[in-house]
Amino acid sequence: MLFEIVRSLLIGAEVTLEVTLLAALLACGVSFVVGISRLARHPVMRIAAGFYVELMRGVSALVVLFWFYFALPFFGIQLTALQAGVLALGLTYGAYGAEVVRGAILQVPQGQWEAAIALNMTRAQQMRLVILPQAVMAMLPPLGNLLVDLLKATSLVSLITLSDLTFHARILQNSIGHTTQVFAVTLCMYFVMCYVLTLLVRRLEQRLSRGQDVGRVAAATMAVS
Repeated sequence: MLFEIVRSLLIGAEVTLEVTLLAALLACGVSFVVGISRLARHPVMRIAAGFYVELMRGVSALVVLFWFYFALPFFGIQLTALQAGVLALGLTYGAYGAEVVRGAILQVPQGQWEAAIALNMTRAQQMRLVILPQAVMAMLPPLGNLLVDLLKATSLVSLITLSDLTFHARILQNSIGHTTQVFAVTLCMYFVMCYVLTLLVRRLEQRLSRGQDVGRVAAATMAVS
């Protein structure tokens, strides 16, 4: 019986991971675009980015999900359950990620901005070559936490009939019973996926940290010579 439960739930886990990956890619893209836009010199960009962040942080991800799946068809836009789930979660968590990106950029010392200006870099070059490489280390821990939250929030897509891990758990509960065993295995699967994601983020932090350490050593060597 346990083997049958695990085999069925693994099918749902694949959908959960697919939604997580696609929504995370969208959320990361939105985070950087909106986060940098909130620091733009053009007031229209700053206001538009700020409005988006406050709007998406002020509404429930579940309501956004229902809006995309159930309300948009009244306007002639029909989305699949997967598309609605990815858009709702990606755009919602992208708003939270935008504040992480903005905060990390603001943590970069002012001297780095001044040095980039002294090198006659354009605003885009300053951000791409000087500011963002230093800000990424400050972004990773909170962005990693958001990705874990995103993975857990994928359980919401079961409410629009997407056959993710939670959806399969509910189907098993209704069909064979054994509620304790079904949801115990479900809890373990969510824990394993979240733990693996946490380890991957930590591994990325370590690699980037070593890269920065090598860069500092090289810069110090050049300064001495």
